[in-house]
Amino acid sequence: MVQYNFKKITVVPNGKEFIDIILSRTQRQTPTVVHKGYSISRLRQFYMRKVKYTQQNFHEKLSTIIEEFPRLDDIHPFYGDLLHVLYNKDHYKLALGQINTARNLISKIAKDYVKLLKYGDSLYRCKSLKVAALGRMCTVIKRIAPSLAYLEQIRQHMARLPSIDPNTRTILICGYPNVGKSSFINKITRADVDVQPYAFTTKSLFVGHTDYKYLRYQVIDTPGILDRPFEDRNIIEMCSITALAHLRAAVLFFLDISGSCGYSVAAQAALFHSIKSLFMNKPLIIVCNKTDLQPLEGISEEDMKLVMEMKAEAMKTVIGQGGDPLNDEGVLLTMSTLTEEGVVSVKNAACERLLDQRVELKMKSKKMNDCLNRFHVAVPKPRDQKERPPCIPQAVLEGMAKQQAAEKEKRKLERDLEEENGGAGVYSASLKKHYILNNDEWKEDIMPEILDGHNVYDFIDPDVLQRLEELEREEGLRAEEEDDDFEMDGKELTPEEQEALAEIRKKKSLLIQQHRIRKSTAESRPTVPRKFDKEKKFTSERMGRQLSALGLDPTLAINRARSKSRGRKRERSLGRGGNDGDDAMDMDVDQPNKKLRARSRSLLRSRSMSRPPGEVVAGEGFKDSAQKVKALKLAKKSVKKRNKDARRGEADRVIPTLKPKHLFSGKRSIGKTSRR
Repeated sequence: MVQYNFKKITVVPNGKEFIDIILSRTQRQTPTVVHKGYSISRLRQFYMRKVKYTQQNFHEKLSTIIEEFPRLDDIHPFYGDLLHVLYNKDHYKLALGQINTARNLISKIAKDYVKLLKYGDSLYRCKSLKVAALGRMCTVIKRIAPSLAYLEQIRQHMARLPSIDPNTRTILICGYPNVGKSSFINKITRADVDVQPYAFTTKSLFVGHTDYKYLRYQVIDTPGILDRPFEDRNIIEMCSITALAHLRAAVLFFLDISGSCGYSVAAQAALFHSIKSLFMNKPLIIVCNKTDLQPLEGISEEDMKLVMEMKAEAMKTVIGQGGDPLNDEGVLLTMSTLTEEGVVSVKNAACERLLDQRVELKMKSKKMNDCLNRFHVAVPKPRDQKERPPCIPQAVLEGMAKQQAAEKEKRKLERDLEEENGGAGVYSASLKKHYILNNDEWKEDIMPEILDGHNVYDFIDPDVLQRLEELEREEGLRAEEEDDDFEMDGKELTPEEQEALAEIRKKKSLLIQQHRIRKSTAESRPTVPRKFDKEKKFTSERMGRQLSALGLDPTLAINRARSKSRGRKRERSLGRGGNDGDDAMDMDVDQPNKKLRARSRSLLRSRSMSRPPGEVVAGEGFKDSAQKVKALKLAKKSVKKRNKDARRGEADRVIPTLKPKHLFSGKRSIGKTSRR
């Protein structure tokens, strides 16, 4: 479990932002209205509250910064030294000390000015003391602005540090630059470390995770180290030295035996001997990388002698852990990250060595002694020399035999075939093996699509035309049966009725054909008004002639059609003055005098025949006049707001003046335009 999570540290504001945050909070959270008519005790309390509230906010903010940043003396030595290497422990402590001093100064200033405010004798005096108190607090914050900026940069850098747990199972990779350390961690973990063909590609610690025997291992890739004095090493190299010095881990020292990294085997052996003191009490494995360029057996005798010396040093760590001095397996390993040959064996050897060491340390601890006395392993002792094999019932044996036989006869699924033939992405299921053909050898044949310029699929079925005729014949029979069900049987009619029925059916078929012709050309045919229909196919006279020709009396049909047709002249509806209108009409007809006729017309014109607003007309959807009046009132009320805003309709979107003249005209007052 990772105990140090530097990503949760709160952002440190700079000096100006710090002051703005605190003062704006004071302005928002405390009363802002005061009058000189208030009693002096109320005025004192008003300004004392502002000073105390500002001091509390400063105290909380600064205390949060001091508490969230880690104390180098309290955290794990690995992180303590790493932060010292990256940020200089003295500067770090000095910045936090200045924050603590500022917090104490602000508390003291607030205490002093609250004491002075208790004796303020006027509104002006109290306000001046409040301004002086807040000004001195802001001056203190301005003085520590560089320390705040420094701590913010440290916080950003610490948030980007990898989450390393110093107490978990760890594999540490070290060696010269460009020997294949990052390529190895990319192979065995899901880390994505940049790999380039030049030195010092890795400039900080990178972490990946891998599994071995259901346990999670932490793999750390360190920057390359050069063989030079300790004082001359830079920050990048010191990160590796810090990790080697403080982490209990299995160390993989990478050796480039091909020399393609730019450093000889002798130089790499010198580096090994200069830092071998950091390998004490840690499982150490010498890894000879890039064997695809140069096998271990092909190097010179001098280089082989140096490699053997490093192997002897690594064997000392095995002996120190109580291992077999004659068993040198897992101490010197070869691999190639390019071909991935030996990569898994190196990982397994490192995990196994580390696991053995951790188990042995736990067995030696006092806590294990307290646990072992609670366990007892019972080992049964033989009571005689007689052999007693396991007794398995016959029914169980028969069931096992049947189960094995069923497994042998079990049909192979596509999943089983996929696993046998290379897995997903390699095996491709054949869709042709289930074809039903006369010969199974034809299943995998490639079928041509085009042959002699023709599509082969058009000629696959030789009986396609015969089957089509049979299908059409069957559909025709079904259609005749359906027609017979709905048509009249002519055998029950007299000869005259049969002739009339035949004539009707013939006419019906002609009408259907004409309708279909008109329907097919309806889109392109213009609509002709009825008065221009010269053919006059649908008139009452024509209908009468046709019915007479069939032996039927057309009188009733013609009268019904004429009664249903609408008259051409519009009749005037009777209104409130219906009787007067009738009298006027009578006068207009009876008296030929021009004056009387003109008077009757003006009387008609003066009497309005329009309906009142509340009268209900059929089709409007109202049950009575009360409901209609109510609906009209609601409609009028709904448009009142729109009319008040001078909008033309519902879709009218009024855009107000974006820059009112009374706010943007005239001279600006003296002072800053930004106001809090």
